[in-house]
Amino acid sequence: MTTLLIVEDDISLNKGIALTLAQEGLVLEQAYDLAGAEERLARGGIDLILLDVNLPDGSGLDLCEKIRRTSQVPIIFLTANDMESDIVLGFELGGDDYITKPFSLMVLRSRVMAVLRRSRPFYEERLTAGDLMLDFGRMEFRKKGVSLSLSKTEQKLLKVLVSHPGQVLTREQLMERVWDREAEFVDENALTVTVKRLRSKIEDEPSAPVHIKTVYGLGYTWNAGERE
Repeated sequence: MTTLLIVEDDISLNKGIALTLAQEGLVLEQAYDLAGAEERLARGGIDLILLDVNLPDGSGLDLCEKIRRTSQVPIIFLTANDMESDIVLGFELGGDDYITKPFSLMVLRSRVMAVLRRSRPFYEERLTAGDLMLDFGRMEFRKKGVSLSLSKTEQKLLKVLVSHPGQVLTREQLMERVWDREAEFVDENALTVTVKRLRSKIEDEPSAPVHIKTVYGLGYTWNAGERE
């Protein structure tokens, strides 16, 4: 399922957009101001945002800038501001498309579908494992619905592990894939430290890990299931 968030304070337009986009496989959620949008975004799982620039409690441009600090979720701006400088600013802040009002709902639909097609690789990088939701495309990671803050190195290690479920990856293999060409200059203890930090964030009991299993004398393996 693909989830779209429509952030538009004009209730009639918001409903019209939702009706136009309604189809099997799409979940449409609605917000009418920045506060409502941020509350919904905090729960994660949004695949595309239709974002009005002028909202009752602030600017959609500011929200876009905030989102881009942690996520690459596609954003399509909706606005009556048709000045070239406004459009350029929207793209510079990370928008994927910019549609000026008034607009054809069918044209909007076509452009939404085009952005979704372009961003499809992000969806393919999302998976769940027990109570974990791992979205590498949008850099969103959650445990029991609570956001996890992972460093770039932790994200790279986690992605290598989950990409090879059940496969034993040696310490040497992990060092090469996580640190690339810098691996030979990185202390081997860095891997142990990174694994320990990652376990402290994703495991219920880091001392008895369910997901990142140690294979003594070799390396580590990823277990997506429950405790053995």
